[in-house]
Formats: sequence, structure tokens, C-alpha cells
Amino acid sequence: MNHRTAADEPFVHPALFYRDPDEYLSGVGAFVRAGLAADEPVAVVVPRVNLELLRGELGADAPSVRFTDMEEAGRNPGRIIPRVLRAFADAHPGRRVRIVGEPVWAGRSSAEYPACVQHEALINHAFAGRPVTILCPYDASRLTPRAVTDAYATHPFVIDGGRGAPSASYAPDHMVSAYNQPLPGPPEATDVLSFDFDDALLPDARHMVVARAESLGLAPARRVDLALAVGELTANSVVHGGGRGTVRVWAEDGHVVWEVRDGGHIRDPLAGRRPARPGLPGGRGLLLVHALSDLVRTHTGPDGTTTRCHLRRAPSP
Repeated sequence: MNHRTAADEPFVHPALFYRDPDEYLSGVGAFVRAGLAADEPVAVVVPRVNLELLRGELGADAPSVRFTDMEEAGRNPGRIIPRVLRAFADAHPGRRVRIVGEPVWAGRSSAEYPACVQHEALINHAFAGRPVTILCPYDASRLTPRAVTDAYATHPFVIDGGRGAPSASYAPDHMVSAYNQPLPGPPEATDVLSFDFDDALLPDARHMVVARAESLGLAPARRVDLALAVGELTANSVVHGGGRGTVRVWAEDGHVVWEVRDGGHIRDPLAGRRPARPGLPGGRGLLLVHALSDLVRTHTGPDGTTTRCHLRRAPSP
């Protein structure tokens, strides 16, 4: 696929490789100021360290920019498109908008990273044909070579050393499939509670997960989120996954982890990543699960689907 400019392709999605703060501020700062000069609404959604760097760099221009901490708003990559990117773009109908989004940083966990790659690939479908420019910075000095390689595959255009060029390895659909892999099992010697459910046992499944999470130390403020998410996901299994499923729950790395397995096959890779359409029923279950969870990972295929959710046991700051 050849890269086309904003003049003939409404959606533009470049990756920007940087190696030090000066290079970051030069590339991102110029991108933001160009948007402001063109009277485009501009949002910056990056990790908090870079957020503060950019605030200082932009000076008097900073109040004209919407700043969001990616470490919180985008901790779960599955909620970035509907709750961050689409929310900003949809708030400015009829105008080209400009967004800096940095979902991949060196502090990402190995569990989060595959979801980040799928997110970056799916942006290209979520915004196809829309007048939006999303610049994605990548710290090439701290990220792994694999992360840099994956960025070439999820972005049609790349900027490195101040020079831009089309990506010869751009293949977003392949990247969505490549990271649709069976999820690793719980750590060895982990106490895993499992429960099989059907339509009649949906309340029991929900109560079991919440009670187990409470015993694992989930903060009270998070238990309502958990109950809502479990209710939505288990109900999806009954309606769309063959009428039954299995829910499992355990503790891992400061999180309560729970998953639902069923016989369904999710064929729409953007399921749960589109804002709900006002006035229309449905389409909110997976969206809500993504909104309430700190991480959602999914493996789906003809043999069934596993959806795994992580909740930090302590509430976020």
C-alpha cells in the first residue's frame, strides 16, 4: 500500500521514531504547532513524563491543546480508540483533527504489548476515510527491535531522523492476526478458581468471581466494575458463544485476572472498540468490558473465544 498525503487521503497515520528528548520535542512539537496554525483541534495522549515535557515545550500554546495521560486513559489499549481517539474526533464534526498518541512505551508489560500492536493496526480501519491525523511516537532507543519492526507494519508512513517515507512492510491486517495467539496459562502454582455456567447460572458466575476477587484483595471501589464486566461478558457467552461458557479467576502481578471461554468466534476485530450508536440496542457489552478493565486480551477462532481481563487490586492514583 502506498502512502498518500492528507491532501488526497483523509486519514493519515505516521509513526515517529525518536531517540532522545530533543528529538521527541522537535518532531512532536512541530506536529502540534502545525495543527494549531491550521486551526485544527489538537490532542496529546502520551505517557506522563512526555506529557510534562511537551507542556513545557509548547509554553503559551499549551492551553490550546487537550492533554491526556496515556498511562491511565490508555492502560488498556482496547479502550483507546472509542474512549480517547474517537471521543476527541467525534467532538469536532466537520473539522480535521490532529492527535499525538503514544500507546507503546518502554514500561509496557509483556501482557499489554500484544494488545498495543493490535490497537495500532486497528486504528487504520477505525478511522479510514475520516479527516484525522494521528502521529504515534516510538522511543527507538529504549523499545525492543521487535517493537520498532511492528511499528513499520502498523503504520503506512514512518518518520525517522526528520525524514519521512512510506513503510514497505505496512500490513495491519496481518498484525491483528499475528497477535491473535492462544493466551498463556496462569503462573505455576497459582490457585485458579473455575466455574462452568449457562443461562441459569449467570448470577452464580458473577457472584463467584466477585467473591473470589474480594478474597484476593481487590479494592472495594473496583468490585462494582468487576461485577458489571463479568455480567456483560458471561451474558455474551450465553447469547453469542453457544449458550454456555467457563469463567476462571486468579491473582497475578498485583492484578485480579479473570477470563471467560466459550464456543463463539469474534469475526469483527473492532468489536468493543466502536462507540455505541445512540438509540440502538446492543453493541455495548464488550465496549463496557474494555472501559472497566486495566487490560483485555482476546484469542478467538473457529474453535472458540477466550477473553481475559486484568484489574489492578488497588485503585489507580
